Amino acid sequence: MGPDAVAIIPGAGLVGRSNDTHYRFRQDSDFWYLTGFDYPDATAIFSTKPGASPFTLFVQARDPTAEVWTGYRPGVEGAVADYAADKAEESASLMGELAGLVEGAQRLFHALGRRPEIDQKLIEIQDALRMQSRRGASPPNEWVDPRTILHEMRLFKSEDELELMRTAAEITREGHAEAARTISPGLYEYEIEATLDCVFRKRGGWGPAYESIVAGGANAAILHYVTNNRRLHKGELLLIDAGSEYRGYASDVTRTYPVGGRFEGAGADIYAVVLAAQEAAMEAALPGTTLPALHDLTSRKLVEGMLAIGLLEGDADELIQSEAHRRYYMHGTSHWLGLDVHDSGRYAQGTEPRALEAGMVFTVEPGLYIGENDEAAPEAFRGIGVRIEDDVAIHGKGSENLTSAIPKKMVEVEAWMRAAP
Repeated sequence: MGPDAVAIIPGAGLVGRSNDTHYRFRQDSDFWYLTGFDYPDATAIFSTKPGASPFTLFVQARDPTAEVWTGYRPGVEGAVADYAADKAEESASLMGELAGLVEGAQRLFHALGRRPEIDQKLIEIQDALRMQSRRGASPPNEWVDPRTILHEMRLFKSEDELELMRTAAEITREGHAEAARTISPGLYEYEIEATLDCVFRKRGGWGPAYESIVAGGANAAILHYVTNNRRLHKGELLLIDAGSEYRGYASDVTRTYPVGGRFEGAGADIYAVVLAAQEAAMEAALPGTTLPALHDLTSRKLVEGMLAIGLLEGDADELIQSEAHRRYYMHGTSHWLGLDVHDSGRYAQGTEPRALEAGMVFTVEPGLYIGENDEAAPEAFRGIGVRIEDDVAIHGKGSENLTSAIPKKMVEVEAWMRAAP
């Protein structure tokens, strides 16, 4: 932050679902990363001004009546005793104290648009401080989005963070194992989703890290299908994109399973193409390469595979140049992974893609998706969707597949579905 700087980091509040009910509370990822404070309506102030408290938490006051309804609150005492705040105040006093907190700061770290009431108050404080210049008061002369620092910090995972992500991956493995064993014709997609949710919570996860995709048959060609209410039929494929969240950290895994227990026909052909592309990208996911390079490699492997099975016709280079393959592969190969399933951090340094470095965690997730009404595709391939996704952590000289324990080779997937988890 530099000297004479103040950062204002708001936490999340409750979000209304209907009438007087709310969605389950989930803390803002930046706030959680910095404070570990998992209660709503809190704000963290970090200051490098001389004599100022380095870390102040504004939190909900203790309220025995409210706690009967919604549970324990740490209050100002707990914020200091249990969360290492140098100082704590009640949230209700934040607006009244903002002027004193920012006065004398040369640099203010604040993300506009997150909390409009704070935005407006800071603008008022700026104007008031300018009017008091004769007494030596001055407003911050530089406003900086704190995410320029925070998101780079979050991009590089510590060993402690990687351990949490390994645990999230292990819980996800158990969820997929139970789901794979459960899959059978006649079940509904939501029954498989319920199996995943049960394991994620039973093993101590916070639940799904994102809304689970459980897509049978042609639904697998819908990239973000989450309705999950169709009955499964023998001989089709079931795409499951589901990962557990553990202590805020996400796992993100996709596997595609044969309903009935055996890969066959056009579904097996598509699966083999996607698997070959995914394995090639996993081998290349090493320090120094870039995510666009992995995507280019994946795209070429997919095009070559589609040509081999007759899904595309023509010259591989020309098809890639014209982006003809994007008809069936319309998304990127990778994204950052961490406290958010699509995690923070810049994908480029200036105009160049950034090289992969130790501590970065990302996905590798190629797929092919052929709509059931796609008349340009051979009929046998219509209504098939396949994606295979793993989570990769970069280390000093190599990489680690955090989700390697979840099978993806066809013979191994078939055996896994027959076995107890």
